[in-house]
Amino acid sequence: MPVSDQPESVSPDQFRQARRRVERQLGFLRHLALYVVVNAGLVTLNLLTAHHHWWSLGPLLGWGIGLLFHALGVFGRFPAGWKQAMIERELRRH
Repeated sequence: MPVSDQPESVSPDQFRQARRRVERQLGFLRHLALYVVVNAGLVTLNLLTAHHHWWSLGPLLGWGIGLLFHALGVFGRFPAGWKQAMIERELRRH
C-alpha cells in the first residue's frame, strides 16, 4: 500500500496523526544516526591527537542532552497533541 493511501477503516484525522507520529519517529532516527556518526568521528579524532584531555566529551554530552529531549518529545509520555488535550480538558471543567 503506498504511503499516501489511507485505509478505508481509518478516519482522515487518525491517518494524519499516525503519519505525523511516524514522521517524528523517523526524524528522531535520523538525528540519532547523525549523532552516532559525528561523535564517533570526534572521539576518533580525539584519540588520534596528542591532547591529554577528552575534549570530545563536551559535544558528546551536550548533543546527547539534546538528543535525549528529542527522544522524550517523540517517544515520551506526552502525545504530540498533549497541550491541546489539556486545553480541552480545562474547557470542559469550567
